[in-house]
Amino acid sequence: MSDPVRLYDPRFNTDPEGFYQQMRDEHGPVVPVLMDGDVPAWLVIGYHELHHVLSEHGVFARSPRRWNAWDRVPENWPLLPVLAPLPNLLSAEGDDHRRRVRAVNDALDGADPHELRMVATRIADRLVDGFCASSSADLRDQYAQRLPSQLLCWMYGMDDDRGARIASLMGTVFDAGPDSQRAHAEIAGELTRLIAERRSSPGPDVVSRMIAHPAAYTEEDLVAELVAVLGGAHQTTAEWIGNTLRLLLTDDRFSASLSGARSSVQEALTEVLWEDSPSQMNAGRFAVHDVELGGQLIHRGDLLLLGYAAANKDPRVRSGPYAHGSGTNHAHLSFSHGEHGCPHAARGTAEIMAITAVEVLLDRLPDIELAVPADEVRWRPSPWVRGVAALPVSFTPAPPQGAI
Repeated sequence: MSDPVRLYDPRFNTDPEGFYQQMRDEHGPVVPVLMDGDVPAWLVIGYHELHHVLSEHGVFARSPRRWNAWDRVPENWPLLPVLAPLPNLLSAEGDDHRRRVRAVNDALDGADPHELRMVATRIADRLVDGFCASSSADLRDQYAQRLPSQLLCWMYGMDDDRGARIASLMGTVFDAGPDSQRAHAEIAGELTRLIAERRSSPGPDVVSRMIAHPAAYTEEDLVAELVAVLGGAHQTTAEWIGNTLRLLLTDDRFSASLSGARSSVQEALTEVLWEDSPSQMNAGRFAVHDVELGGQLIHRGDLLLLGYAAANKDPRVRSGPYAHGSGTNHAHLSFSHGEHGCPHAARGTAEIMAITAVEVLLDRLPDIELAVPADEVRWRPSPWVRGVAALPVSFTPAPPQGAI
């Protein structure tokens, strides 16, 4: 067998499609990989194989406690925040998982979707007001990263300053660098304080609804659940917005969007989920017993990393009905699949944020253009999410609207 692939190879960011193809050529749809510290795992990059893993929860289970390589994990391992067994819906299985999903869906569904759109629009307008009078901006830092965090702050009942701090810390966690564990602990501390405030003074917010839910969360469970929901909702949605704006600004097929064509915006958002999925890779599943997958023998307890971005580009499916019209085809795996897929309420919230962010920006600044050549846009060095490092743009200055 060929040597394992190192997950921190820079080609994951500089040429992912070429790198995935090289992995397919050498290993097939299931690839032996080494994570940071040379900790072994399997990366599933075949669409059919990944769909199978996500569907067969009796064979590929979710709890990290099943992992057979914990003895190889170094102290202060930067990937612990995304692999440690925590009391949340990401690690739970069976009835416990279903209980948690109901609680999360109920808490998120408690926000009226019409009010959610109104608040998202108000936040988007306020953010555009912050830079529209100039002639340039960095849409990642000044817009795409801020709108989801500020809307989630509102949903959690947080003020903007606390939300901005948590959003910055969440970015550090997803970068999977040496500060990831510290950042994760600080997020948990912030949410612990927020929970205490909501216990003494409940409000019409997600945190208060989680506290009061019949799921009867313990304090530890509540913190872990709120961190999981916040991480999934903020970081990937921010990258989804940024990647979509990049597509609209660099691809002539979507030029009509810049004049307000709503259908093109929706198609661009969907195409990004196929071509530049913000959920690049996810951990993971653990083999319940020895099993063959994609020509590889997976041993009981082996970790399988979920290669959503690679699976979406699998030539075995893209050469068929997926070859064209990806902007209207929703069979991508970017929201995962099966009982551990993205909860429906979280998916709906992300879609409201993304659609609103793109439409408001293009309505307010219709002549916006990328300020650098398209090939100079760089990607963040994260193995888990795919997003632009910066998105500099130029436009004709416009007066603020005074959104409040």
